[in-house]
Amino acid sequence: MTKIYLKRKIANRIFNGHPWIFNNEVEKVVGEVMPGEIVDVFYNDEKFCGRGYINPKSQILVRLLTRKKEEIDEQFFYNRILQSWQYRQKIGYTENCRLIFGEADEIPALIIDKFNDYFVIQTLSMGIDIWKPAIVKALQQIFYPKGIYERNDVPVRELEGLTQQKGFLSAPFDTNIVINENGLQFYVDIENGQKTGYFLDQQDNRRAIKHIVKDADVLGAFTYTGTFEIHAAHYGAKSVLGIDISENAVAQANKNAALNGLENICRFETMNAFDILKQWSKDGKQYDVVMLDPPAFTKSRENIDKALTGYKEINLRGMKLIKNGGFLVTSSCTNLVQPDMFLHTIEMAAKDARKKLRQVVFNAQAADHPIVWGMENTNYLKFLIVEVRDK
Repeated sequence: MTKIYLKRKIANRIFNGHPWIFNNEVEKVVGEVMPGEIVDVFYNDEKFCGRGYINPKSQILVRLLTRKKEEIDEQFFYNRILQSWQYRQKIGYTENCRLIFGEADEIPALIIDKFNDYFVIQTLSMGIDIWKPAIVKALQQIFYPKGIYERNDVPVRELEGLTQQKGFLSAPFDTNIVINENGLQFYVDIENGQKTGYFLDQQDNRRAIKHIVKDADVLGAFTYTGTFEIHAAHYGAKSVLGIDISENAVAQANKNAALNGLENICRFETMNAFDILKQWSKDGKQYDVVMLDPPAFTKSRENIDKALTGYKEINLRGMKLIKNGGFLVTSSCTNLVQPDMFLHTIEMAAKDARKKLRQVVFNAQAADHPIVWGMENTNYLKFLIVEVRDK
């Protein structure tokens, strides 16, 4: 087996369990390097560090799968997937859940979402893509699923020397399915929806709005397929308007409202949220609750300042649309914007909007997307509810 020796001075995160090893942390490579193959990694003093897969085309040279000298084979992946499923069962996520959350479940670069009896897979690095047949076999053995689909139509794969692709990993099936969440039903488009077709990471946070939306006029921006807005209507909102720039998302959101018999309370329109929030705040429109759930604003460190400017702008505009004593519900899924940065940005927006805030809830993602201390990329979602008052 090829051996990788680390430099004497390496980041503490490797000692502390983080699985990523970058090119500039490697002192020497002994043996031939084949992209995607399993290698052994040693510290500078030749003590064993771990075993993982290598890809010289990637900035992350090695992703560690284990700190033990254990065999990486089909049984290894079966055991890891079973272990992850048992964990979800213990914490109460069984019908719909993120079954594998990459590094947090000790299988770097692998995402598996479970929707009822259907599974959607993303293999985001060459090292894990090679093991796709073993992963599919394990899912079939553990779950006997109705269908497995891959959503590898993501640009990050190209950084690994992989092509973008999507398609069936089981017998073909109807990729438009219906799932249950918090007593509601939602259409999920596995083939063409964003990411794996549905954002499971907000499923707990959607319940958190239950009390603040009762008898309220609610505005939701960046609604995607309308899950927060439909929850608001279900929890007793007087009226709900959702806006999104995507016509397809808005069409699906209106279908979701009708599916739950809430189309008379909850409607969706195609609009550019940035423009409309600015215009409506000038027009003096007012709502009891404003909900903002935008997509990630950046995936690169160079653009963090721009992302923060974007968050400040939409939250400032959102606050101006809220009646005195109403509520702002706001999220950020930008991995590189850490929680303290996000809260500081909301604070600055409130200052500029001449509003004072009281925190009601500050959450991360649902617990089926586990946060591992020391792995910042696992702590990516920020969800905040604040009461908004005039100064």
